[in-house]
Amino acid sequence: MKLISTIQKAVFFFTVFSFFSLFSFGQTTIISYGSSWKYWANSFANFPTGWQNSAFDDSAWPAGNGELGYGDGDEATCVPAGGGGTICLPSGNKYATTYFRKTITISNPLLFTNFSCNVERDDGYVVYVNGTEVGRDNLPAFPSVISYGTSASAAIEDGITSFTIPNTAFVAGDNVIAVEIHQASVSGSPPTSTSSDISFNLELTGNDAFSATLTRGPYLQMGSQTAITIRWRTSTSQNSRIEIGTSFGTYPTVISDAANVTEHIVSVTGLSPDTKYYYRIGNSTTMGAPDADKFFKTVPPVTTTGKVRIIAFGDCGRGNIAYQDENLANYRNFLATSGIDAADAWLLLGDNAYNSGTDAEYTTNFFNIYAGSLLKNHKLYPSPGNHDYGNNPANKTSRAMPYYNCFTVPQSGECGGVASNKPNFYSFDIGNIHFLSLDSWGIEADLTHMGTSGTTLLKTWVDADLAANTQKWTVAYWHHPPYTKGSHDSDAESELAAIRQNFITYLESRGVDMILCGHSHGYERGYMLKNYTGSWSSFNAGTHAVSTSSATYTSNSTCPYVYNSTPLNHGTVYVVSGSAGASGANTASFGTNAMPYALNDGGVFYFETEDNRLDAKMLRRNGTVFDRFTIMKDVNKSVSQNIVTGNTALLTASWPGNYNWSNAATTRSINFTPLVSGTTNFTVTDDYGCIADQFTVNATGILPVDLLSFDAQLNRNKKVDIQWATATESGNDHFNIERSANGSDYTVLARISGSGNSTSIQQYSFIDASPLPGISFYRLSQKDQNGNTAYLGVKRIINNYTGDFEVKTVSVANSRLIVEISTKKQANCYLSVHDMAGRERLNERINLQPGITRKEITLTAGAYIWEVREENGTIHFQKVIM
Repeated sequence: MKLISTIQKAVFFFTVFSFFSLFSFGQTTIISYGSSWKYWANSFANFPTGWQNSAFDDSAWPAGNGELGYGDGDEATCVPAGGGGTICLPSGNKYATTYFRKTITISNPLLFTNFSCNVERDDGYVVYVNGTEVGRDNLPAFPSVISYGTSASAAIEDGITSFTIPNTAFVAGDNVIAVEIHQASVSGSPPTSTSSDISFNLELTGNDAFSATLTRGPYLQMGSQTAITIRWRTSTSQNSRIEIGTSFGTYPTVISDAANVTEHIVSVTGLSPDTKYYYRIGNSTTMGAPDADKFFKTVPPVTTTGKVRIIAFGDCGRGNIAYQDENLANYRNFLATSGIDAADAWLLLGDNAYNSGTDAEYTTNFFNIYAGSLLKNHKLYPSPGNHDYGNNPANKTSRAMPYYNCFTVPQSGECGGVASNKPNFYSFDIGNIHFLSLDSWGIEADLTHMGTSGTTLLKTWVDADLAANTQKWTVAYWHHPPYTKGSHDSDAESELAAIRQNFITYLESRGVDMILCGHSHGYERGYMLKNYTGSWSSFNAGTHAVSTSSATYTSNSTCPYVYNSTPLNHGTVYVVSGSAGASGANTASFGTNAMPYALNDGGVFYFETEDNRLDAKMLRRNGTVFDRFTIMKDVNKSVSQNIVTGNTALLTASWPGNYNWSNAATTRSINFTPLVSGTTNFTVTDDYGCIADQFTVNATGILPVDLLSFDAQLNRNKKVDIQWATATESGNDHFNIERSANGSDYTVLARISGSGNSTSIQQYSFIDASPLPGISFYRLSQKDQNGNTAYLGVKRIINNYTGDFEVKTVSVANSRLIVEISTKKQANCYLSVHDMAGRERLNERINLQPGITRKEITLTAGAYIWEVREENGTIHFQKVIM
């Protein structure tokens, strides 16, 4: 029942949430807020007998994610009320009680000292575990019998209560949590309620001895392809220990630090790219319990053409739980419904802890709020805002504020990019995206800042970094936006105008595709802009917008932004997303001119790339998508192929998406085999005619060269040897050796002169001294003296070489495990083997000489994990089945 205002609700919710968050660090999440529940609500008088028991069959009950309920407008799932109106806004008399069930699996409850249950409810509740009541609130006290018609004692608006459940309430294996939510204002026969709303959400966490000492974290920093840094804080000084593995509950790799500290910063190296690892933290005597939410995924290779997913939170540390909690719940629901474990990177757009960026404010307004969810499994890359600087001009040069103690950033180029050697700005790579995290409020050693005209320390570094960048996509982010009419005004505030006038064209001219900012507490998004540095009213679409499409990509009038990677000055999309923690007042020009797609409400910004396609959306806190746009690069291609009649040409569209070929095919690639000489043309378009590729296949009886052989091999020196031979050549000008990471987009590595006209065997070769990591493709093409091109063959190479030290399994046959270690220098390493129960089967030190060393271990049938630890701490491991 609505008894308090929205503002009162927010204050109450913040107070209760903050109180309980103080005790949530490091706990193992068993049920998270926003999880899916079965529910029953379809009778004014009865409920299913034995509904709370483990044996009850709830297969016919519908299911939905929390928050479940109706009447408030913030529900992820609306449940029936029994009255009139709509399901989300019902009217009239309503059901007195609604029932919820969920089955969870706990492998060993005794790993936990007890469990904490946090229930968000409107109005009263009873919670059961395996049919036994474990907690109730806002109802007649135990042992009073609770029935369907029992009225809640008072109307409570989404309040949160917490209680402890003993570990003996649970069994090893499946457990059923059952909850009944009771309305206030229940009367009549059959019992009904006149309450306007009902709410239910629940979080269950397991508590262990180590977690009792945690006051912050764990949280993930400096994620790269092969390494990550894990941080946490403890209330007592203790040593550090991390255990990791690729299977939940099995942690064969151990990283320890003997130093006794309260601020724990531990680097994990020697990991495999694009691989999911589970971890747990603790010390040499006590480890935290296994937690399925404690995981990380290493960064995919820079050559990836798969999806790379990014989430950005702007001004998330405002301390307004009505926004922070709803944005968090909505984003987590988006992950769950999209089948995503976690985004590949979590960007912070500044003002991460209000009001002055103190350590206590970071604890309350940032770490407490995200400790039970995102911080455990999202790799975090922050940028500072003015509130992180404490709004103190003295901090602009000294940087004496907690932000720089809270975060570990890749300032030395550990995650790609050119080292800045500055904690306030840095770059990194996530898959095929290059990021610049910048500081828009600090002052550098040369007494310049982002808005300074002319040469500055920041611009000098940006120039070097972007000159070295070879990624498909480039995204920059910082706090203060160059364009906004939200809670801040880019015309009225000199620092915003200075950034617009003196900095953004520097990025545009160097190929930055998208710029993300916070500061203004709303959402704003522009057209694809270029060279727009004037006031808001000076915007001219014909001059300053490369495209005025909405780019929502839903029709032929909303086509994506399309351009080539070069030339670099192709235009940039600007986004303001500063409402993860609050929204605010706007100026009269909000949502006009250069930034027409605008909303004054809470939300977070999500985008993903897939090869040469970028899709972005604003996830509004109420569960809807307010804005979306798409960018395509390097499409609308014209391709010509020369082949021999009877051979097959593979034609591939230049973009990921939907396809309509001129021969009625709908796949991305088609095969064409001409049986007679001649020219055949093909066209492929997307669904809306926004993008089109043209293909010309020229078929002839004889090609300018008669190819005898073509081969590519990774040699012992980890270089790729490419060799080919021709029997005859006619008017052959030259060959091209081309390389591709995806088998579709090729780059010419070398041009090798042909023999012109020849009737004798000709041998050719080329060495790629710097092959790509992972899978790559090499294509041989030939161009004749008339300018015609023929494609002669493609070879696939797998390059798993990662450095001067390699370990691999050679054999697992005949009860013998053979591990091969290759090194270029004399070294020592440590080899151990464990079975799946954790028992050590081998542990020895090996003296390595340059070259290959093989170690043979006799084992019985079963599953094992071998681990090789280098002297520098790098760990190699693999699971094998004998």
